[in-house]
Parts: sequence; structure tokens; C-alpha cells
Amino acid sequence: MSILTDLNTHDDSTELANEPGNQLSNKSVFTLEDIHKLLPHRYPFSLVDRIIEYVPGQRAVGLKNVTYNEPYFQGHFPGRPLMPGVMIVEAMAQVGGIVLTQLPDSPGGLFVFAGIDEVRFRRPVVPGDQLIMTAELLSVKRRRFGKMQVRAVVDGQRVAEGKLMFSLVE
Repeated sequence: MSILTDLNTHDDSTELANEPGNQLSNKSVFTLEDIHKLLPHRYPFSLVDRIIEYVPGQRAVGLKNVTYNEPYFQGHFPGRPLMPGVMIVEAMAQVGGIVLTQLPDSPGGLFVFAGIDEVRFRRPVVPGDQLIMTAELLSVKRRRFGKMQVRAVVDGQRVAEGKLMFSLVE
């Protein structure tokens, strides 16, 4: 089994998010520092620079400023840098991770990809683009499985869209 990403609902993050008076559970914009409190991803796999809209238990909108300095551009492709589709999917999943880590009564643990359905890529993402990603929670089953509708746009044009499924592993 290949684990493409993991989303952290580690007890520390969940407790932090659910503490009375904690600012994260009531925020609609998250900085990179806030995101790092909720997700385990770090360079070069931290692919969300900011959450620009957050509706608890429903959706999050994040952004990624795509720069020429991204490590994958060195080999993908020399002379014509394109953001790999798998990295676009990973970035959308990390936005979904913000929604999952903030769910009430989260059991804690680690969420990993359980499935990727109906993902389509519509246009390339290149250095200088600002990738805007939306993840909307479709369902949660037994607090262990989640399904999200995701999409990414650049300059108002669709880049990618699809459905991602997550499973809690202990």
C-alpha cells in the first residue's frame, strides 16, 4: 500500500484546536504557522502557504504560491517546469486535512489517503502561479473515514478537481 499523504489529528493538535479560547478553532484565516500546528507536513512537502477561508466542519480554501525554487521543477521538466499532478493532489489533500483535524470529537491519530476518484487535470501549473484549492467535506463515517470534493484553480481557471478519501490509522 502506498501512502501518498498523511493528515495529522495527533492528540496535541486536536487538543490545541479544541481548547476553550483557542484561536485556531474560531479562525477563518490560518497562517503557515497555524497550518504547521495542525498538519505534520514540512518542507519540501508542506504545500499550503495559507488558509484564506475556513468554515468549521464544512470546507477550507487554501493557497500555494508556486515558485521556480520548488524542488520538483529541477527534474519536472528541465526547460519547461510543470507542477506534477501528484503534487497538486497532495496540496488539495492538505487543505482537506485542515477540515479533518478540526472536526469535533476527532479521535486523534493519522489520516492517510484511502482513495482518489474522478481526479482530472485541466491545465498546467507553472512557476509564478497562485494555486487556490478548495476542499469540501462530503461525508464522515464512524469518525474514521472521510470523503472530500476538491478543486484547484489558477486565475479563475480550473486546474484540477476530484474526490479524495481518507482513513484513520492508529
